[in-house]
Amino acid sequence: MPNPLLGPVMGFLSRLSFPRLFAVAAALFFIDLVVPDIVPFADEILLGLGTLLLAGLRGKKEPSDRS
Repeated sequence: MPNPLLGPVMGFLSRLSFPRLFAVAAALFFIDLVVPDIVPFADEILLGLGTLLLAGLRGKKEPSDRS
């Protein structure tokens, strides 16, 4: 069963552009690295952010120009 707290967070984060999403992921990673377990579910949020980042990189294909 999915966590009901992470659904809205992942929904909000999925609407962010790549640079902002990367900044949020990096900030959360460094906060979690310095002070472990200060943010509840930080590891799960980081996994979701990583998934969103990789999905955003893969989805930016331009159509080929065949004349």
